[in-house]
Amino acid sequence: MTYAIPEQLSAANKANMDALLTFANTAFTSTERLTALNLSAARSVMEDTMDNARILMTVKEVKDLTNIPATIYPNIIEKAITYSRNIYEIATQTNKELSKVFEAQYMQINKNMSSALDKAENGAPVGTDLAIAVVKSALAATQTAYDNINKAAKQAAEIAEAASSVAIKTAGTTSSKMSRRAA
Repeated sequence: MTYAIPEQLSAANKANMDALLTFANTAFTSTERLTALNLSAARSVMEDTMDNARILMTVKEVKDLTNIPATIYPNIIEKAITYSRNIYEIATQTNKELSKVFEAQYMQINKNMSSALDKAENGAPVGTDLAIAVVKSALAATQTAYDNINKAAKQAAEIAEAASSVAIKTAGTTSSKMSRRAA
């Protein structure tokens, strides 16, 4: 009986390197997107600050100061909502991509364990059937637990996404009302 252990190790190492590369690329892409978003937000804040300073410099009477918040705040709120939405989108997309990598790795490990157990069962001495059955049962229980946890995590993410959408819509509605009052 020959064993293809070097080939199996080589294949496992290649798969792990591919997963690591995918993970690294996803992290770099997300970091690039976040950096671009933050630079854009910083530029926008600087421009808005200058515009707001110009508005303040045009005020000639104290009573005119009361109208300024209604002109400034809706813009700030709208940009904060957009920024939050973009951050949330980047984080959600990154999470989905990384989850795919981890899930694929987990499935491959599970498949390899099952295959190794089957091979061990075929070549095992008499009387070891019970031990192999226990390990297979534990592996099946682990898979079931993983599936349940994964399902619960996805449901929690969906609930969080729905709550986030409602909060963003509410803030946007409030911002729009403030803009109309200012006009």
